[in-house]
Order: sequence, then C-alpha cells, then structure tokens
Amino acid sequence: MKRGRLPLTALRTFEVAGRVKSFTLAAGELFISQAAVSRQVRELEALVGRPLFTRGHRSVTLTPAGEALLSALTDAFDTIGDRLDALRDQEKAATLSISVEPSFAACWLVPNLPAFQKDNPDIDISIDADSRLVEFRRHEASLAIRHSASATSWPRVESRHLCDVVLTPALSPALLASGQPIENPADLMAYDFLHEENRDLWHQWFRKAGASLRPERGLIYADGGLVRQAAARGQGVALVDTLFARDDIAAGLLIRPFETTLPYGSYWLVARSFSALSPAARRFADWLTDTLAGETKTAALKN
Repeated sequence: MKRGRLPLTALRTFEVAGRVKSFTLAAGELFISQAAVSRQVRELEALVGRPLFTRGHRSVTLTPAGEALLSALTDAFDTIGDRLDALRDQEKAATLSISVEPSFAACWLVPNLPAFQKDNPDIDISIDADSRLVEFRRHEASLAIRHSASATSWPRVESRHLCDVVLTPALSPALLASGQPIENPADLMAYDFLHEENRDLWHQWFRKAGASLRPERGLIYADGGLVRQAAARGQGVALVDTLFARDDIAAGLLIRPFETTLPYGSYWLVARSFSALSPAARRFADWLTDTLAGETKTAALKN
C-alpha cells in the first residue's frame, strides 16, 4: 500500500488496542471513546479484508493476522518514538528517568547515587519509586529496576541481571538484649516477627533451617526497605536483604542470629531495548551493572 494511503490513525488505534488487549483501556490511553476505537478497528479490518480481533462477551483477543500486524506496528512506532526523543533530547540537558522498586531505591540506589552524579554531573536523575512494570512508552521511564522471585524476562522488554537477593534473619541489639537468648531457630518464636507482603518467607526460612515452625503473627510491610527499618527500630525479627542490610550489620545496628540464608529471586535492569538507550541511560546502566557486580564479588570473598 502506498504511504500516502496508509490509515495512520486506525493503525495507531489498533496498535494500542492490541498491545493492551482491550478496547476500553485503549480508549483511555488515546483519550477517545470506546466506540471510536471499535469503529477504527472495524475500518482497518475492512481495509485488510480479514478480522484482526476475535470479540468475546467482555474481551478481545488477537487473531493470527492481528498478531502479525501488531508486531510490525509496535516495532515501527517504537522506532519513530525513539528517533523523536533523540532529536528532542539533543536540545536540552540530559534528564534520565528511572522507575525503581521502592526498597531498592531507598536501601541501595539513593545511598549510592552521589557516586554516579559525581562522575556524571551533566546527567540529572529522576527516580520514580514504583513496582509496576512499565512498557517504556512516551512519558515513561527509560530504565526500570525490578525484583522477581522467579521471572527472568517480561513481554516486549529486555532484561539484564543485576544481583541475586539473599535474605537473612536480623534483629536490633536492643531487642535481643531485652528478650530471651537465641541459640536455635525455635528461640525466634519468642519474638515478634516482621513480614514482607505475606508470611510465606519466614515459613520458607524455617524449613531451610530444619525447623517445622510457621510464625502466624507480626506486622506485614509492603516492601523490604520498610521491613529493614522496622527491624533496626526494634519492632521485631526480620528477614532482610543481605545487600541492603550490609552497612547496618557492619555498624552493629542489626545482628544476624544465624548464618542460614534464603535465596529470594533477583533484581533486574529492564529496558525496551538496551541497544537503543540514550547515551545518558547507557552510562547509568553500565555504572549500575559494574557497581553491583563489584559489591557482589566483594561480599562473596568475605563469605
């Protein structure tokens, strides 16, 4: 089809609807009505002479033809958006937006960010502490740092391993001094427990420590950074990330009563395409990867 006859509006509407798999969500992203989305998709289907969606009662799914067209359109629109961003960014100072897991932002990135800024004073950093996975569309972050207990990749993005998460029991010296001595895992049951999101992690740690115990009490926090802060304030015994709690442990603010640890997935650096990163994003990604690799190596040598 000649370029001058391409139905660009309908193609853009179809791309959004196919990507989010919903006419309703597409309408919200495009700031048009659901009826307009449906009409434009029907017009595109009439043009290509075949259905692009299978309509259900309250859902839509792509047909094979729709999947093929979506793949081409998403790549094309992303390439156009990247080129426009590159042209726009040439005219202003580099501002790098990063979406970061809240606990990683508070416990590692913020304390270490001055080192990056010292060597890269021309790059301004904007941090969005959020755990939702972004697709790096317009006005979203250039990079994301995400934790996953099991996943190593996500649709339509690329991921790069940063570091493994290893959890260890920890509590404050003041809490330990005020309670009963801890000589075996069962002694922990005399203390209040602190939990991240749910109580499953403590159950897993006790199994690994050889104890059939299931703590069912204690405060539940939304992320590991809050759990670490609560433990340092003496609110209970917690499972903390060894990387995040390293300085607190070295300073005596937290005590590890046992050496038994629990692996808990990894942190990943996520981008739509690492090869298409801006120079500022590439410098940050290299600094982050190299710094964490060095810290992980140092910790392994100490252990």
